Amino acid sequence: MFRTTKNIDTAFRQVRLFSIGVMAVCLILTLFVSYKSYQLASQSQQKIFILANGKALEAYAADRKDNIPVEARDHVKMFHHYFFTMDPDDKVISNNLTKALYLADGSAKQQYDNLKENGYYTNLISGNISQEIQADSIIINTNDYPYYFRYKGLQKIIRPTTIVTRSLITEGYLRNVSRSDNNAHGFLIERWKTLENADLKVENRQ
Repeated sequence: MFRTTKNIDTAFRQVRLFSIGVMAVCLILTLFVSYKSYQLASQSQQKIFILANGKALEAYAADRKDNIPVEARDHVKMFHHYFFTMDPDDKVISNNLTKALYLADGSAKQQYDNLKENGYYTNLISGNISQEIQADSIIINTNDYPYYFRYKGLQKIIRPTTIVTRSLITEGYLRNVSRSDNNAHGFLIERWKTLENADLKVENRQ
């Protein structure tokens, strides 16, 4: 009888250990599945689908801080492109300058007003002059806010008989603003000024 009781006690212990083991495995499996589900949900939330030409393209979202240097450089580049790219057409000039002024504060508007008062845009139209800008380098300091930038580029003024190439160096600061259709990067250029705008060469057109 004592041997039977002992066997029953041993069997009970074995069943208890087996049950504890099964529960431990279930708990570990549950935690693992929960972690993987959370990880998969997080990755899914970072995916963006962009509709372009009737096709869905997959992209990945990222924190703004990871893209600040890239977005800031593109913001500065596009501002200078719109501000300095012109053709002898008042609508082209107006459209480009409108886009540029959405990206900057009153310091850009002041330079625009000065050029307009001096008849710069009128001379472009009457003289059939086109103007292009090509970025050479854009330096952004993201260590301090607002972010300082310096832009270096080549400006080409295309006249009927000559092409004038000029160096252009400007500087300013970027502060964060809300994104919009007119300001996709969510930056605003402040205290923008021209440091250099000098002739480099003059070429005769054939």
